[in-house]
Amino acid sequence: MGQEGRFDEFRDKIATVDADGKRIWVFPKKQLGKFFNKRQVIAYSLLAILFAGPFIKIDGEPLLMANILERKFVIFGQIFWPQDMFIFAFAMVAMIVLVIVFTVVFGRLFCGWVCPQTIFMEMVFRRIEYWIDGDWNEQKKLDRMPWNGHKIYKRSLKWGIFWIISFLIANTFLAYIIGIDELRLIIVDDPANHIGGLFALIAFTTIFFAVFAWFREQVCTTVCPYGRLQGVLLDKDSIVVAYDYKRGENRAPMRKTEDRKEEGKGDCIDCHLCVNVCPTGIDIRNGTQLECVNCTLCMDACDHMMDRVGLEPGLIRFDSEEGIRTGKKWKLSTRAKAYIVLMFAILGLLAALILSRSEVEFKILGIRGTSYSHQNDTLIVNLYEADILNKSNNSHDLELRVTSGNALVEVVGGDFSIEKGERIKKQVIIKMNEKDIEGPKTRVVIGLYAEGELLEEEDINFSGPGF
Repeated sequence: MGQEGRFDEFRDKIATVDADGKRIWVFPKKQLGKFFNKRQVIAYSLLAILFAGPFIKIDGEPLLMANILERKFVIFGQIFWPQDMFIFAFAMVAMIVLVIVFTVVFGRLFCGWVCPQTIFMEMVFRRIEYWIDGDWNEQKKLDRMPWNGHKIYKRSLKWGIFWIISFLIANTFLAYIIGIDELRLIIVDDPANHIGGLFALIAFTTIFFAVFAWFREQVCTTVCPYGRLQGVLLDKDSIVVAYDYKRGENRAPMRKTEDRKEEGKGDCIDCHLCVNVCPTGIDIRNGTQLECVNCTLCMDACDHMMDRVGLEPGLIRFDSEEGIRTGKKWKLSTRAKAYIVLMFAILGLLAALILSRSEVEFKILGIRGTSYSHQNDTLIVNLYEADILNKSNNSHDLELRVTSGNALVEVVGGDFSIEKGERIKKQVIIKMNEKDIEGPKTRVVIGLYAEGELLEEEDINFSGPGF
């Protein structure tokens, strides 16, 4: 998508790489405005939630945790184990469909407003950079400056603060992996006892520092697959940050007492402010591009300039390519509606799986290498092993009962209890009167009860003599 009558050579290169393949460092101009203010509210609210998250617990469990090492995942206080991976599979499908729907309808808005990379880069690290190095012209001057005392002081101060913030981010992300209690132990205990944890902290800190101090917009333009998805997900009806070329062309500088329409000039005064503020270095007037993260800085910059020269704002705005071409009001396309229906169907199935998920997983299997035996002239005995996983946030007092009524069950050691998140195995003796045996294999149903309430049932085949 691009403006009519213009060449598309800009699509053959990335704005931050020159003809020799060398990186062009981006120094975006500082820009404020109504859209930036809205982004700040969203960004700092999300940052508050992110840093507070590890300290929030529900029934003693963290709000969110992805402990890959112990294969324990916690979402909103609910524990999920590897046995629940089918739920995660559906959740991943739902997430992919949600991304597709959001991108088809709203373009890359997620990147500019919600993505952690953009929030940290633009609302934290870039703000610190403006405070220490100054606006874009001062930053360019400092970059060209030889390594004297002034530059060393500025770079040391900035990188030192960047490293401290990266360390805080690393601690927060590690807390989401191992839990805040384990992280606290790593911090206060003897470092020699937690070499692995300390190494992980240093590794995370180094990665975050490198991303925000050096790699920056390259994450969005080169590494992140979401940008690549735009090419196949966006269509002419998708809402994007768009330049109204119908109104803006032909571009020309502003002159006093001129009638731009009479002279065949558009509203774009070619001030390049939209280019100067772009954190990925693109010219939005060329049309929708892979590098655009919909941060809306160009919208604020253009509106500011339009207001100064007395022209109508909204030359760069949220709109679809079809809306700019035809001037028609935006509406959902058939394609977007189909994706939305699919998304709600998958989310409904996911909700059903979560709601029907049992709190305690129960399996009972025969002990390998054993066979039935006679206890007396009338009773036949089989040995089994019960495997029980408590996926709930509560401990339980458990007992086993035969619900099919054709056998007796005994747990070695008697009735037992299980703590939250605990997995236990118990040897089980099942006895059956020989007259109730129906052949080499007789079906027996064993029920698992907690505080007298049936939780799960498991079918087994009771081995006995044939006829």
